[in-house]
Amino acid sequence: MKKVGSKFTLLTAAVVFMLVTTISCGEKQKEGKAAAIKETAEVDKEPFFKLSLAQWSLNKAVREGGESPLDFAQRASELGYEGIEYVSQLYTKELEKEADPKVAMEKLLIALKEKSVTYNVTNVLIMVDGEGHLAAMDDKERAKTVENHKKWVDAAQFLGCHSIRVNAHGVGSYEEVAAAAVKGLTDLSTYAATKGINVLVENHGGYTSNGQWLAEVMAKVNMPNCGTLPDFGNFCMTEGYGSINSAECEDPYDIYKGVSELMPYAKAVSAKSYDFDAQGGQPKIDYVKMLQIVKDAGYTGFIGVEYEGSNLTEVDGINATKDLLLQAAASIK
Repeated sequence: MKKVGSKFTLLTAAVVFMLVTTISCGEKQKEGKAAAIKETAEVDKEPFFKLSLAQWSLNKAVREGGESPLDFAQRASELGYEGIEYVSQLYTKELEKEADPKVAMEKLLIALKEKSVTYNVTNVLIMVDGEGHLAAMDDKERAKTVENHKKWVDAAQFLGCHSIRVNAHGVGSYEEVAAAAVKGLTDLSTYAATKGINVLVENHGGYTSNGQWLAEVMAKVNMPNCGTLPDFGNFCMTEGYGSINSAECEDPYDIYKGVSELMPYAKAVSAKSYDFDAQGGQPKIDYVKMLQIVKDAGYTGFIGVEYEGSNLTEVDGINATKDLLLQAAASIK
């Protein structure tokens, strides 16, 4: 009996050990799965912003490749974007198809509106270029510039955009150009307010690439529909349109300081990207740091993808920028 009891005791102990081990392994597997799910959830979590595509990302396809700018909504939808940002200068040829400029604009806007509805994308804003300097010293020149922009304000209203993006360039001293910019922006914003449209200034070269200067101008205009469109990369004050990627850039402004200064007035944000490194990052722009600044400012609107690199095709650059934005967003607080 003693011998049998001994075997029974050993058998019982073995069974108990197996049960404990199985339970323990099961718990560890559950913990491992939970950790994996948590990690996946963090990577796949929804970003705090919405994604739009800046049409300039496809400017080569339009200007050199013969692609119709009327297909922008379709292209953006196929690339996975819910918002689009038009570029006025890419429609110059379309607006020359009719002898009457008003008829040409009407036909263009109807076509763009229909496309945006068909492909279910939100018309976010129009980037306006080539219509003059809103910070011109000469009163008549500045007034003419304001008049030139009004048709784009009307266009934005028709399309359902919330804003037009403008340039506030001028020639003169820091104080002189600031004063002229306040006048030009106030006049245009007063008109735009009657249409429910915002007027946004982008850091885009010259004094506008000085975050402090542009923030001071915004404070002096002090109108709810006049704001900024901070661009991650356009902070070179000595280069034409502010690109920090330009070989001619001799006087870059601190890009993180600049975005921080402009975010209190921001109603749109541009995620500029240049050439990508082997890890899929931007050597000149820390996207995690930039997005933390944007998020800390309480911004939850559209962030536009604007690829300006040369080591990828436009579509690959657009996709790489989108991936970088989503990865950076998943890693910030």
